[in-house]
Amino acid sequence: MSFYTSLTGLKNAQTDLNVISHNIANAETTGFKKSTASFSDIVSSSILTDPTLTIGIGARVASIQQNFSLGPVEQTGNALDLAINGEGFFTVKSPLSGETQYTRAGSFTIDGAGFIKNPLGARMQAFAADPATGAITGTTPADVQIPAINPNTGDATATFSGVTIDDNGAIIATYSDGTNATIGVVALATFLAPTGLKQVGDASWEATGMSGTANYGQPGSGAYGSLLSGSLERSNVDIAEELVSLITAQRNFQANAKAIDTSTQITQSIMNLRS
Repeated sequence: MSFYTSLTGLKNAQTDLNVISHNIANAETTGFKKSTASFSDIVSSSILTDPTLTIGIGARVASIQQNFSLGPVEQTGNALDLAINGEGFFTVKSPLSGETQYTRAGSFTIDGAGFIKNPLGARMQAFAADPATGAITGTTPADVQIPAINPNTGDATATFSGVTIDDNGAIIATYSDGTNATIGVVALATFLAPTGLKQVGDASWEATGMSGTANYGQPGSGAYGSLLSGSLERSNVDIAEELVSLITAQRNFQANAKAIDTSTQITQSIMNLRS
């Protein structure tokens, strides 16, 4: 039995190594959140078992949870690079599949049609707003598209010249005649249990039954963090911490391998006994 008990330890140590390696590999991934593996023991007993003589039969992976703590913020100077100073996720939607995803990676650009999108082509979701006052007029996030001319004036000679996003998420387009128009307000999403979000890669997540549905709100209001324009949130992986964990996982792997080797030697010795 000791052979199989140590085998579970080997598998768990390998899982721990895989999780740590994934963290280290994404130490420079914008918006990445590190994961931590947790383990629990396995004990087999029955109502006839003497509890003072119960022997465990190994360990198993209890969970692999993500740590959503804020990562370091790096200034880039790009007006459409956004970092969330607090709680919340950017909401993006693929124009092809229609899938809604959530991310902390705030690197956005404007495409030829005026939509604000991330490097994967998923469009930022925002609340509709009054172009003149900036007041939110809708409660459901949708694609935000920047008009080629100012919707307040309708002057065809005043063409689009730039865009900025303020701390409260207002997307303000500037036109060649010096006028401005609020195109929308960035919609942030929060969840009752963010650790229940499903990882889909590219520092993005999807909602699940474990996470609950998304609650949308304006940056800088209530529990929603404000935006830092011209900045990006880096990975929250601490390399020094991960290297210490890597050494620990390696030692655990070696110890379990040694236990298997010892069990094999004992079995071989028993087989070599002569009457």
